[in-house]
Amino acid sequence: MNILAHSHKLALGTAQFGLKYGLANMADKVPSDMVAQLLEIASACDITMLDTAIAYGDSEQVLGRYNLTKFEIVSKLPAVPSDCSNVEEWVLEQTIASLKRLKTDKLHDLLLHRPAQLLETNGEKIYKSILKLKEQGMVDQIGVSVYGPDELSELIKRFDFDVIQAPMNIFDRRMENTGMLKQLKKAGAAIHIRSAFLQGLLLMPSEKIPVYFAPWASLIKQYHQWLNQQGISPLQACLSYLNQHIDIDKIIVGVDNIWQMKQIIAAIDAPIADMPDFLQSVDEGLINPSRWQL
Repeated sequence: MNILAHSHKLALGTAQFGLKYGLANMADKVPSDMVAQLLEIASACDITMLDTAIAYGDSEQVLGRYNLTKFEIVSKLPAVPSDCSNVEEWVLEQTIASLKRLKTDKLHDLLLHRPAQLLETNGEKIYKSILKLKEQGMVDQIGVSVYGPDELSELIKRFDFDVIQAPMNIFDRRMENTGMLKQLKKAGAAIHIRSAFLQGLLLMPSEKIPVYFAPWASLIKQYHQWLNQQGISPLQACLSYLNQHIDIDKIIVGVDNIWQMKQIIAAIDAPIADMPDFLQSVDEGLINPSRWQL
């Protein structure tokens, strides 16, 4: 099968370029010489989107050292400070600073990293401020990065977004089960999925999994048994689960090294595995990494 067949559906997450990130990442952030190689491989393999954020340490500065003309760049605004007296000015300043760090004159997508603020007092001002950036041509598309469909259902009642970033993986199928994927597609939004590997948990060998996950040991065991029966790797399973959803536009993957990058590109075209319904959970303690106590 052509290795490039589905790799265009991948987007490269760059949190690791600026921070130590992810459950399985034992190393510090990705060294800069490796960043250059990863960007080269991405470009050669038809991966055209880079996902970053102001909150990802110095990820934007790191990216700004390289020629990014072949890439569409997604960045995210952090929470607007509670004492902010001029929201529009703050949003504009943050975005200009972001563009300067990235050494680019335009973002493909600008997302709100804390979109719950849209439902608070300054919500309308925040939305109008990002909309203005789009009208001025500083960003092509605006959207939100959410924790799940509950938060999203409130937001889409009140605001229009071009792009939605949300978590989804074998264990966390809320975006699919609630009908949210279909609803967003119908509304014409682009859908970017993160947490494809649940911060690396779905790729870890059983014996390496932290004791925090003991309450879900039987689910994790069933998952590993199913992988063995199917004769597929965890990586193939995670990617093929997301790949079979035609409503998903991009699958954001973060990597720590070149070997991982090559493994992901090779695994993206794994034959579609039929996911058993019992391999999922709605338990926030498991599926929401911000709740993990490690």
